Amino acid sequence: MNAKFERYFAGLLLIVSLFLLYLASDYVAPIAYDPLGPRPYPMLLLALLAACSLFLLVRPKAEIDQLGYTPSLLKKLALCLVTLLGYAVLFELLGFIIATAIMATIVGKLFGGKLLHCLISGVAMGVLLYLLFDQALDVPLPLGLIG
Repeated sequence: MNAKFERYFAGLLLIVSLFLLYLASDYVAPIAYDPLGPRPYPMLLLALLAACSLFLLVRPKAEIDQLGYTPSLLKKLALCLVTLLGYAVLFELLGFIIATAIMATIVGKLFGGKLLHCLISGVAMGVLLYLLFDQALDVPLPLGLIG
């Protein structure tokens, strides 16, 4: 990857993360289950993203690594991003279990897993995570088509 492109991308990512951090600072949920509310988690992630972007922006040129991105790898990364965006869009419609199973299966295949293994682990992940969050942690998740 070109060092100039990396710095431009880091600068853009820093601006976006600082803007989102500003937006998240005013977020107040109408119903909060705990005293802190939902604000600290996105603020922490955005602050870390901004710090890492700043590091990439100001680090010396000699430290820039050539990561060897191939067209095949970039295609897989793009498909992974599209899969995660689809997961976010279909999360409530399909429900947590089905959306998570589909997402985990596709991502597993992108990383070279066998289809049957990816299907089994995707369904298991969807069901077990649903039980963990809904039953053990008392975090309501949408059932979608199942409910």
